[in-house]
Amino acid sequence: MMQYMAKADAPTGGRDAGSHFGDKHQRHIAAPISMLGDLIPVLAGVALGARLQGKNIACLTWVGDGGQSTGPTYEGFNFAAVQKLGVVLIVENNLWAYSTPVDRQVACKDLADRAIGYGVPGFIVDGTDPNQVYDVTYEAAQRSYAGEGATLIEAKMMRMRGHAMHDAAAYVPKAYFEYWKKRDPITRMEEYLLKKSWLTEKENGGLVESVQREIDEDREIADSSPYPEGHLAAERVFCDNSIQIPFLYGKPKVKTVEKKKAGAASDVAHFR
Repeated sequence: MMQYMAKADAPTGGRDAGSHFGDKHQRHIAAPISMLGDLIPVLAGVALGARLQGKNIACLTWVGDGGQSTGPTYEGFNFAAVQKLGVVLIVENNLWAYSTPVDRQVACKDLADRAIGYGVPGFIVDGTDPNQVYDVTYEAAQRSYAGEGATLIEAKMMRMRGHAMHDAAAYVPKAYFEYWKKRDPITRMEEYLLKKSWLTEKENGGLVESVQREIDEDREIADSSPYPEGHLAAERVFCDNSIQIPFLYGKPKVKTVEKKKAGAASDVAHFR
């Protein structure tokens, strides 16, 4: 909340009002990127860096049906597929990319069909069922840990609001909202846990109340926090040579090639 309010105690110190920050130290979360699809080649690089340090990891990221048609998505995921890097890509089929329906964007029936072109496993799940999403994502992560490469998962669902606050989504037929409202994932998960007797009505009510209480308290703290001092605007903007980023898994395992002495014959062939 401090971040959205551009307060001094926000992660970026009031220099950015968006949630473009992560936590690479404890939660291993890469900061998101506004340009849709651009995080996929970044995570392919993260997976490659981990492999060079001797470890196969799973890198999970998401993109919508519109973002999956962008160049960085194809280039980054194709690289991950060829190099067998553990990138797990969940494509949220929201039915509408801003105001463009999916059937006017792609010719294939299912977005998961694109996995065939990449040469990786592709799966389709009900994006409103948390259990389905968890199960297939877990299996994809296990493949990544085993060094078996990337996975593409299509989650069929619907974005129930517009692209942003300025988009009222008037272009979406009301019947769509009526259909998908009955499949609200939070409601489905509540009903599932209650039916399994893994959660009681009282416990569920207590959870909802505790979350709302925490939100109210955090809002109050953020609202009363100070704005940043103007003369500090240029600080924490650029990275200098004093910043050292340590290797996470170990020293890179790369081959070293001895340089030839000056005047030695070159192996490079020149053609006219």
